[in-house]
Amino acid sequence: MAPSDNIIRLLARASAATLAIVAVFGLAAPASAAAAEPSLKMPAKARPMTAFELYQLYRDRSWQWPDGAGRMQDANRQFSAWVDGAKGPSWAEGRWTVDDAGRLCLDATWHAANGKFPAKTCFLHRVLDNTIYQKRESGGAWFVFRHGVPNQADEAQKLVASDLVSQRLSVVKATLNTSNAELRKEAVQ
Repeated sequence: MAPSDNIIRLLARASAATLAIVAVFGLAAPASAAAAEPSLKMPAKARPMTAFELYQLYRDRSWQWPDGAGRMQDANRQFSAWVDGAKGPSWAEGRWTVDDAGRLCLDATWHAANGKFPAKTCFLHRVLDNTIYQKRESGGAWFVFRHGVPNQADEAQKLVASDLVSQRLSVVKATLNTSNAELRKEAVQ
């Protein structure tokens, strides 16, 4: 194989992995819920959730995504996640924060076959009469995250007390370490 072929293959893999990382935070923003209510108007009396309310909602929970999961641990506010999508596996470690403006932020470094990428994604939360509204901070649309009387279709139902990340994270890390070693070997040849 010619050296230029190796470079082209490496660039193609790098582009795919970069797209996978960008898509990860799209997955965390529940597109199906937002699409179901595209014209939702935020009630005027809805108030930002407090940091304590957000902490209670997310601490020691895993958030199930279509191709992975993220975990917000109480200890040191650690955030970890994995995704195993069509573009390949990726994983993240970092921190999660909340504030009294109703903001939850996931600030982590994502690892993919082509390297490490820092990313910070924030979600805004408002509450009125026990109904929680959420949107991705940059460009998202408001939707009902949890109804006042929770139902199975609520995105909040995907927040579970079980640790859906730790065991799978080890597997994804090992898979990526093997893939990265193979990429380095191909690049040298």
